Amino acid sequence: MMSQTPSQLQAILRSQAAPDEVFASLLPVLGDILQCDRCFLYLRNPQTQFGKVPFCWRRTLDIPEILDADWKLEPKSLDQDPLFTAALEAKPSVYVEDVETADPQVVNRGFEQENFGHRALIHAHLCQDSVLWGILQPCIFGQPRIWTASDRAIMTEVEQFATPLAISYVTAKELVEK
Repeated sequence: MMSQTPSQLQAILRSQAAPDEVFASLLPVLGDILQCDRCFLYLRNPQTQFGKVPFCWRRTLDIPEILDADWKLEPKSLDQDPLFTAALEAKPSVYVEDVETADPQVVNRGFEQENFGHRALIHAHLCQDSVLWGILQPCIFGQPRIWTASDRAIMTEVEQFATPLAISYVTAKELVEK
């Protein structure tokens, strides 16, 4: 139910715009609502295992940007990432309050530090019928973060809204761009 959802986010969730426009609007609003430092969206074709990061919002320019405009085969290094494994298995999204102290079976601290540099994150799985189409990742740098019940409710709503858009984006874009 959208009664707890901020009005700016409600407007995006009701949008009938193309996936590109929706995602470009969604990330900064979600980043502000969750008070994050960065929010990016990884999209993938589950049949080909090609993916890219076409959308990234950063609060400030000193936060590392993660963008990858080209479809690429998912690297083997993802095998070292229990968060990605959980996503591939269509498990519930993962809320990491502190990469430094998280259970190693949930988070590979070295992998996260080397590839992303964040301290706390939400690894939101965009899955349909147990198939992973994307990962939406709001994160915090420099300090731990406790993700509240409100944060989780907002992310659940965003995941439900974003998943069909991710599928539309992937199926339309990958065919055109390859």
